[in-house]
Amino acid sequence: MQEIFLVTDDNIKIGINHYRNNFEEVLIICPGWFMTKDSRAFKEMSVEFSMYMDVLAMDFRGHGRSSGFYTFMSKETKDLRAVVDFARKNYKKVYLLGFSLGGGLVLIHSAQENNVDKVIAVSAPADFYRIENRMWHPDAWIPTLFKKFEPKRWVSVRPEPLLRKKLKPVDIVNKIVCPVLFVAGKNDPTVFEWHTRTLFNCAVCPKHYELFENGRHAEDLFMDEKERFMTICLDWLGVKVCEYV
Repeated sequence: MQEIFLVTDDNIKIGINHYRNNFEEVLIICPGWFMTKDSRAFKEMSVEFSMYMDVLAMDFRGHGRSSGFYTFMSKETKDLRAVVDFARKNYKKVYLLGFSLGGGLVLIHSAQENNVDKVIAVSAPADFYRIENRMWHPDAWIPTLFKKFEPKRWVSVRPEPLLRKKLKPVDIVNKIVCPVLFVAGKNDPTVFEWHTRTLFNCAVCPKHYELFENGRHAEDLFMDEKERFMTICLDWLGVKVCEYV
């Protein structure tokens, strides 16, 4: 793995972990709020996917090794655009895998740019302003306490105090033309399952909906049911299910 840095058109440095194994396809992994490319879940996930395609795991602005301040989906489209532009210059096929707010961002990018081949949106919000975010619920704080206790990551997150206007993924998801896999957890305490179902219903592109009956939020679906998560994603991206072990 090699860490590289790209610069956005508004001069923000974006940190990326590049898992290069000489594949012609690349998967861009986009964490959500408060998660980074170097968190345990995303490092493990990146290694898993890198056996089947190259991987670019990114830090959005205001997180980890990237500069700037996080704007909660207002300016992060610039970050993703810089990474996709880099990927398009180096790979024949580019796939996006986004989680939570990162899932919303991959949908917004795909609707605006139409320059990726396939998309996977996990626990994506239909509307930022309607996210439930029940942090007091055990399904929210237990994974954080026992599986994602990473103080170094926590202190690397820098949110912007301003509340900027945001695009709603539900308003533009019907403009996406590439295939999209929508994934949700039925027990998600942060972005309720109706968000993903609404996005799926509004999309007119080739699409599939996958619900984890016991699933929680975003990367928890990978951590709790890794084999199923990987199989579903690899199958969607064109890797035969039997090839995952």
